[in-house]
Amino acid sequence: DCYLVYILTEMAGSTSMVFTRTCDATRLLALILRNLGLKAIPINGHMNQGHAVVDGVILWHLTPLFEFVDVVSRGLDIPEVDMVINYDIPSNSKDYIHRVGRTARAGRSGVAISLVNQYELEWHIQIEKLIGKKLLEYPAQEQEVLLLEKRVSEAKRLAVTGIL
Repeated sequence: DCYLVYILTEMAGSTSMVFTRTCDATRLLALILRNLGLKAIPINGHMNQGHAVVDGVILWHLTPLFEFVDVVSRGLDIPEVDMVINYDIPSNSKDYIHRVGRTARAGRSGVAISLVNQYELEWHIQIEKLIGKKLLEYPAQEQEVLLLEKRVSEAKRLAVTGIL
C-alpha cells in the first residue's frame, strides 16, 4: 500500500488506472486512497458495464485515478491514460498486455508499473517471457516509502472499520 501511495504521489497529475484482483480489494483500496486525500473511483464487476463506463466518462475530468478489477480490464475505452499500475499482477500474462495497452491509445505513450510480491514473482517472470524483455525496476526510494507507513496504516484502519 505504501509503495502505491508513493508512486501516485511521485506521479501526481497523471491520469492513472490501478488494477486489483478482486472487487473487494478495489473498494478497500479506493477508501484507503480517499482517506489519504487522493481521488479514486472504484470500478468493478459488481457494477453493470454501462454504469461503470458512464461513471468513468463523467468523472474523467474530476479525478486522475481510476481503479479496476480484472473483470472489467477489457472493453472499457478511457482515452488519455498516463499510467497503469498493477496493484495485483495478473496471473494471465495476456491480461498484462491488455492492461498496459491502456497507456498507448492513439499513439500516446505512458508508464506501466507492477507491484510484485513474493507470491506473484512467477507471474512476473511469465510476463517477461511473453513480451520478450526484462522489465525495469521502478526507482522507489525505500526510506521515503517507509515514511508513509504510519499515514497509510491509519488510512487502511479507517477504511477497514468503515470510518471516513
